[in-house]
Amino acid sequence: MMTTQSILLVDDSENDIFLMHRAFKKAEFNAPVHEVHDGEEAIAYLAGEGQYHDRAQFPLPCLIFLDLNMPRKNGFEVLAWIRTQPVFNPIAIVVLTASARPEDIQRTFDLGATYFLVKPSNTTVLATMLQSLRDWTRLNHFPPRNEMVSR
Repeated sequence: MMTTQSILLVDDSENDIFLMHRAFKKAEFNAPVHEVHDGEEAIAYLAGEGQYHDRAQFPLPCLIFLDLNMPRKNGFEVLAWIRTQPVFNPIAIVVLTASARPEDIQRTFDLGATYFLVKPSNTTVLATMLQSLRDWTRLNHFPPRNEMVSR
């Protein structure tokens, strides 16, 4: 169940992060949310490197919300890296971005994204999207995350 699983939010926009937290609350999506602000930070978090070495404080997520347009490493690069690490295969990846370009959609699915959602500017619409994902997480069974990676 989602109650013991966490979410990783990967986005460089403080405004979008703020809106996501408001929408999580509005959607009653109460899983712990950890956030990072660029692609390199996302990879360090998932790899358990540097400040993210403590899995009790920074657990592996069962769900990642990933923006595409970020500094240092973009969402495509992060997605490609994640999918080359077999231990992360069970993690659901929701690409949540402002782009609705068909080539971006195709590329994210080619790289292994689970879902592709366009960021709405309205918190109510975003909360509705999150409610659907919340309901899915309540029905889905996730493997134990932290036990799968030994460091």
